[in-house]
Amino acid sequence: MYGRAKERTMDNEKKKQEWQEFAGVVGTKSVIDNAKLIQRLEKPKGRVDVVIDTDTYNEIDDQFALSYLIKSDEKLNLKAIYAAPFFNEKSTGPADGMEKSYQEIMNVLTLLEREDLKQVVYRGSTEYMPSETEPVISDAAKDLAERAMNYTEEHPLYVIAIGAITNVSSALIMNPAIRDRIVLIWLGGHALNWPNNKEFNLYQDVAGARIVFGCGVPLVQLPCMGVVSAFTTSGPELEYHLRGKNKLCDYLIDVTTEEARACYGGSTWTRPIWDVTAVAWLLDGDFEEDCLIHSPIPEYDDRYAFDNNRHFIKYVYHIKRDNLFADLFEKLKK
Repeated sequence: MYGRAKERTMDNEKKKQEWQEFAGVVGTKSVIDNAKLIQRLEKPKGRVDVVIDTDTYNEIDDQFALSYLIKSDEKLNLKAIYAAPFFNEKSTGPADGMEKSYQEIMNVLTLLEREDLKQVVYRGSTEYMPSETEPVISDAAKDLAERAMNYTEEHPLYVIAIGAITNVSSALIMNPAIRDRIVLIWLGGHALNWPNNKEFNLYQDVAGARIVFGCGVPLVQLPCMGVVSAFTTSGPELEYHLRGKNKLCDYLIDVTTEEARACYGGSTWTRPIWDVTAVAWLLDGDFEEDCLIHSPIPEYDDRYAFDNNRHFIKYVYHIKRDNLFADLFEKLKK
């Protein structure tokens, strides 16, 4: 019994060391090619294949983002949709949050009259990562780990993530080779100058966040408070632009109004539609400003740590609010 337990421990330690060496997080020699990474973080030209990872039932912004992506098919070719876990007052736990998100994805697809896309919706993680070396196996993680192998560094699969990053980080551990075949756009964490980093998508699975910030996958970060928190709309604006245009638009107005009143109370409110900004980074319009920074380190105490020897990521620092809402409203009305 002791011998078998010792063997398992040694095997787990070996796997952990292999992953850390691949991720470039141990030792003095980095395996990450910064020049190549910077090149891969350039915005793509032409139409690209994408998947989206979304906790759709958590907030109303996911429904906007998913609809915006589907209606941006002149640029984005949607290949799969992954339901992400979440846990707050709207769920009894991560598994319940994921299942509710799965069902809400189906609801949005019905409103969009896109029955064809229901065949490529996958249930995701039912728990968060237990450590930085142990994946959570799910249909979503397995699909990403397999699907990404059909792509290359020159022609990657773009992964838009707008929830806890568990599905994506699990896929990276399950098949580390996909690191060099995907580009990840994640709405997670707060701005670097924010007093803390206790952001919902990130703090649910800090282990998963540390993987995507540390492994060298090409990463575009859209911080919440301090950056995309500026992307807000109001009830009158939604009513003016979207009411009566189609079933989807009426649904989005109604649930946004209900959510805003529940959160803020009263009849005067504005609501961030955060997740739309992650989709917009891939589009050709003049919607955002970004720059290269050394990848920060999400710590377990709700803070960032910094090391200027780390690899680069793209960091979005400004949203051109009016430009992006104009494009969003125009597409949702179609």
